[in-house]
Amino acid sequence: MPAKPLAASLRFLALAAAWFWTLLAGVGGFVLLLRLGPWPLTNGWFAMFSGLLACPLLPRVLERTFRVHVRWAALLAASVAMMAAGRIAVALYPPPPAPPAKSKIWQYLE
Repeated sequence: MPAKPLAASLRFLALAAAWFWTLLAGVGGFVLLLRLGPWPLTNGWFAMFSGLLACPLLPRVLERTFRVHVRWAALLAASVAMMAAGRIAVALYPPPPAPPAKSKIWQYLE
């Protein structure tokens, strides 16, 4: 396989993976925040920010807004570091137990 089609297909796979992670972690973290609330910090903040850092549009937004040139690879590394920090925080500080439900309709799924 020639170099140009290989590079193009690798770039497409990287973009697809970045968009997948942006939607999975970013939206998933946001939904966790809506469902469980903002406290403690392990509820979804790390996943949401990891997803936002992996967004392929972020380098262009940063360049246009703040005139800062950031490489996409650096943002992907920051995304991985953010998710790792979240996993470490969950291991060190587990979330509190769910409050008791007042009716059977609003019980937490366990």
